[in-house]
Amino acid sequence: MTGDRDGDRGASGRRGAADARGDAAEDAGRVRRLDRATVDRIGAGEVVTRPARVVGELVDNALDADASRVEIAVDGDGTDRIRVADDGRGMGRADATRAVERHATSKLAPDGDPVGIESLGFRGEALAAIAEAARLELVTSPGDGVGTRVVVDGTAGTAATADETNVEVEPAGRARGTTVVVEDLFATRPARRESLAGADAEFARISSLVADYALANPSVAFSLDHDGSATLSTPGTDRTDALLAVYDRDTASRSTTVDASVDLGVAGPDATGDAPVSVGVAGALAYPSVTRSTRDHVRVSVNGRPVRNDRLAAALRDGYGRLLPDGREPVAAVDVSLPPARVDPNVHPAKREVGLRDADAVAEAVASVVEDALTGADLRRSADVATDLDSALDPVGEEDGSRVGAFADADPLGVFRDLYVLVEAGDELLVIDGHAAHERVNYERLARAFDGDPVPTAALDPPATVSLSTDEAAAARAHADDLAALGFETEAFGGGTRRLRTVPAPFGRTADADAFRDALAAVSGSDSGAARDARDDLLADLACHPSLKRGDFDDLADGDLRDLLDRLGECDQPYACPHGRPTVLAVDAATFAAGFGRDR
Repeated sequence: MTGDRDGDRGASGRRGAADARGDAAEDAGRVRRLDRATVDRIGAGEVVTRPARVVGELVDNALDADASRVEIAVDGDGTDRIRVADDGRGMGRADATRAVERHATSKLAPDGDPVGIESLGFRGEALAAIAEAARLELVTSPGDGVGTRVVVDGTAGTAATADETNVEVEPAGRARGTTVVVEDLFATRPARRESLAGADAEFARISSLVADYALANPSVAFSLDHDGSATLSTPGTDRTDALLAVYDRDTASRSTTVDASVDLGVAGPDATGDAPVSVGVAGALAYPSVTRSTRDHVRVSVNGRPVRNDRLAAALRDGYGRLLPDGREPVAAVDVSLPPARVDPNVHPAKREVGLRDADAVAEAVASVVEDALTGADLRRSADVATDLDSALDPVGEEDGSRVGAFADADPLGVFRDLYVLVEAGDELLVIDGHAAHERVNYERLARAFDGDPVPTAALDPPATVSLSTDEAAAARAHADDLAALGFETEAFGGGTRRLRTVPAPFGRTADADAFRDALAAVSGSDSGAARDARDDLLADLACHPSLKRGDFDDLADGDLRDLLDRLGECDQPYACPHGRPTVLAVDAATFAAGFGRDR
């Protein structure tokens, strides 16, 4: 693994890049410096912004070297030490020495075009940029003789790259492959180090990224250790086994795999002229009965490269259509294979975004393949409830759900259709959506928990166990205090399993243990600018779990209905549920009189 090395992944079905480079393969030193014009075309930006970026660059290099196994070890938040080892093609002495130079690469001709590149890396700046911000040690061997050890120390107080002389090169013993160790990251950049989140949060980013790579490249065995403990291990066999390793047995057992090719209906150049362009779609799709509350588990990759592409992610979800319950998101990982000439990886410095030709046609192909794959799968979902209300039933309160007054003078009369509480209030008959009202009560109680008012909890005896994916487990550790404030007290229980000791129990009703996943997704899935919105979305979803639902209200005594009214009346916004729907509709006496032809 070098700053950039030849090769691609056989698992992704792409031909090796060496043939395309022709005579360049005969160069004595495969790692070459890019010319200035090519460097100027490459997307600019800071390469190393946090430990996860370091891991991503090094994994790219390992995969480009046709590694069948990639081992990653992280200490603390990743600034202490990161080690990435692979069994791919190693380098000889000259290549290893040049690999730590900026803009030196084996993946792109000196005057080459980044568009159409078949490898994950191509800029030749990863190792050089890392070495400027840390101490970097590279040990590599092509497997046919003595290996090479290269050390560049960017923490020595002066800039140290291979363009200067502060580089140690010596023989070293190693089997075929490459190991890169990065230590003291950002030691000379205190502002960058101080901008990082805590150790658990930074490792959660790394864990999520490695999971993306493992699902995008299932034929490669990945392992991830944190502070000496194994957190992820994939066998490098198939997509189902990768899904099992990243998530759990329940998710893997309720999933299907897809591997299809679709003609895009457009033409593209090939060796014999203009040939039809097809897109390959391969991946693992959890059934619609396995969902999450956020889109964090919709994973998309292009030619084996994990990317953020809203259009493709939306297309994947569109493939599920109305099989998903309202407000839920799928668990799915899909790799989209396209001719390299139709992919531009040079649109973003992080290489996590790509430009696609015929993006709309590609998205339509993804949606259709996913839809076809799910035909006949587990279609269980929440039933839709349709309500057509007469125009005489108008929502009570202002548009934002607030209104002066409460229900102190209101008297419950009974329950209609095991959901709607009928209440007499002066000259009005109030129809209260019991579930929406209870949601509002629970939501405001949970909101006060963040302001120091403890939320009621219920102990689980015995404690429930929740299987989490590797990135979810890391996030659970990072946000343990936030989860505890919401009523979820957890502890590690080996591997990716957490033991759940308490759950929120506002208004005396116990939340389902599954609500823990939604809480975890919301507290870990937002940046600082969206933290408040994410928290509110979390509380709204969380309030739904323990709330009374249709089927619960016929068994309530008059005293229970009175308690619900009193608690609803205490809310700051009693006339709208947390999702914005009205909780109370009103019919005044004049409406009844007019309907029956009476004066009053």
